[in-house]
Amino acid sequence: MHKWIMSGVFFAACALAIVLMFTLPGKEEVAEEAKPTMPEVAMDAGQAEALVKANCITCHGDQLQGGVGPALANIGSQDDVEKIYSTIIKGKGGMPSFKDKLKDEEIANIAMWLAEKK
Repeated sequence: MHKWIMSGVFFAACALAIVLMFTLPGKEEVAEEAKPTMPEVAMDAGQAEALVKANCITCHGDQLQGGVGPALANIGSQDDVEKIYSTIIKGKGGMPSFKDKLKDEEIANIAMWLAEKK
């Protein structure tokens, strides 16, 4: 009886391993998710400022002076455009991800606009 139980557990573990092998993301997918690729867009300062006012000032302040979130008034002197884009896409600390709230092009526009804040 003990052999049957152990055989069943072994079979279940093998089946689980096979399922996970085909459903878990591969190294390439994980690497792509870890460093999102910023789309090429022409910066539209007016649109970027409107998007920031609609989505960011609650935490970062109306003049980007900071508040609940860090100050962004000089973020371009600390981070490059790719890092700013990645932070907006993925979120960081208490900041939520905006990947599902804004289009990639809008996020790229905001990142470019913020990168000029030096």
